[in-house]
Amino acid sequence: MPTVKNYLSLVKFSHTIFAMPFALIGFFLAVTSHIFKGTQAYYHTGFNMGNRFYFSRFILVILCMVFARSAAMAFNRYLDRDIDILNPRTAIREVPRGIITPQNALVFTIVNCFLFIVCTLFINRICFFLSPVALAVVLGYSYTKRFTPFCHLVLGLGLSLAPIGAYLAVTGFFSLLPILFSMAVIFWVSGFDIIYALQDEEFDKAQHLYSMPAWLGKSSALHISELLHLLSAACVVAAGKLGHFGPLYWVGILVFGGMLIYQHSIVKPTDLRRVNIAFMTANGIASVVFALFVITDLFIR
Repeated sequence: MPTVKNYLSLVKFSHTIFAMPFALIGFFLAVTSHIFKGTQAYYHTGFNMGNRFYFSRFILVILCMVFARSAAMAFNRYLDRDIDILNPRTAIREVPRGIITPQNALVFTIVNCFLFIVCTLFINRICFFLSPVALAVVLGYSYTKRFTPFCHLVLGLGLSLAPIGAYLAVTGFFSLLPILFSMAVIFWVSGFDIIYALQDEEFDKAQHLYSMPAWLGKSSALHISELLHLLSAACVVAAGKLGHFGPLYWVGILVFGGMLIYQHSIVKPTDLRRVNIAFMTANGIASVVFALFVITDLFIR
């Protein structure tokens, strides 16, 4: 009988650290915008603008993040079960090992999709109407490695829904600033996913799966990753200019950019020993520290 710990491991719950900080940026960007705009915020949301409103939305945004991501990861494990069992790196996962059956993984996916949609229903109409689109993106990613080396960008797109989705949860409308943060996430996640995929270059070729390393080779794939991370940095700089952020924001950018540079300095085409440090540690620090500086800047300016 699988335990809660098994399901948390199935969906790599610790990897929530990548998208969650950017969701919080989108949320608090919207909150501070509403505080300053007052009546306009009330008009757009149709809700009480007091602390009770913000707290309930905050909880719902967190739940949406958890349910959508859990659905996506569980579906990926379900769909890839026959591939994962052939790869020594992934054969230790819960489904290939029989700890969680494919049927249970699929049921877990469906339950999380349902809970995600229910949460959006309690947020606002635009989030509810867009919830199937969000699920189509995050679930659809799992198919892309079967037909396109641009699968990394689809993963980035899925995680990029976090800041704009959180912003929509509060405001009910789109805005350029959170979209810039979403674009930063697309390029950032795509870049580090390419680095992670370096480990499976030969396996992907043998199984006729698609990835940048399998398509272009390790060296060229790393160059693509560098370009994507450069674009990500450009997006957060553009967001800083557009949002008229203060000094703390720019300190956050230095940390974010520094972590991007660091991960490329420790991963080489001929040396993949520190891929996990680049993937988890460097990017975890980049997202959390950047978010802390951005959110602090929002409230003190």
